[in-house]
Amino acid sequence: MNPEIRHTHITAKHRWFDLKFRELLQYRDLIVMFVKKDFSLKYKQTILGPAWIFLNPFFTTVIYTVVFGNIANIGTDGVPKLLFYMAGNALWSFFSQSITSTANVFQSNAHIFGKVYFPRLTKPIANVISAGINFLVQLIMLFFFWIYYVLRGNVHPNWWSMLGLPLVLLVLGVMALGCGIIVSSLTTRYRDLAIVVNFGVSLWMYATPVVYPLSTVGGGWMRTVLMCNPVTQMMEVFRYMLLGQGQVSFLGILWSVVFTVLVFLGGVLLFNKVERTFMDTV
Repeated sequence: MNPEIRHTHITAKHRWFDLKFRELLQYRDLIVMFVKKDFSLKYKQTILGPAWIFLNPFFTTVIYTVVFGNIANIGTDGVPKLLFYMAGNALWSFFSQSITSTANVFQSNAHIFGKVYFPRLTKPIANVISAGINFLVQLIMLFFFWIYYVLRGNVHPNWWSMLGLPLVLLVLGVMALGCGIIVSSLTTRYRDLAIVVNFGVSLWMYATPVVYPLSTVGGGWMRTVLMCNPVTQMMEVFRYMLLGQGQVSFLGILWSVVFTVLVFLGGVLLFNKVERTFMDTV
């Protein structure tokens, strides 16, 4: 009796909007491998190795404290300056690293994509996870300073709201993933975007209350612009949780969530369209 014969049909035709969740789950080991590879390549042949995960944000925080806190004398709503800037820098680093590492995924991995098949979204997802791991490591450093100021009574966290921290990271991670894959899809034809993205992310930071609290911005058009920024409310919510200070708005949170959903769906749509022909243009 002949054994059952199975056929696998591989085709380039698929729907534009196709998340392939089941296939992504089947390739979860590949995502883990990409994450490990990112860390090994990033800190290979460095003297201090992974210690840079701590040192880089710490020195950045010190610079922010001196420049914006002492020289510019920008208020921090009564929060200790070092802790204020460390918290903002940690969350923003997660978001910006997720975007910049995803924004060139097609160009930097063309040599792999052109040789073997696997769900292309595994690489952008691995980049966001890598950024998330860096954030968690920075959060450990932040935790020690946070405990010190909490015990001294300088900081009064909103304990119950801290349960929502994973949701803040999820919203920012998905938002960065959507923005990153949109830019990555467009850079297959327009190489200039790969150069502009780092500059654009830097400008985005100053349009986000990272080095200043939202309370320092009065009314008028400037506040309107900041509130249209979907990252603004996530930053304020993060500080409200950990530091007890922040202007939280339900409409602002809703806008951040809606923007995240729209940019992610639009990113997947464009990503799936470009995926079929990007080897001809990269």
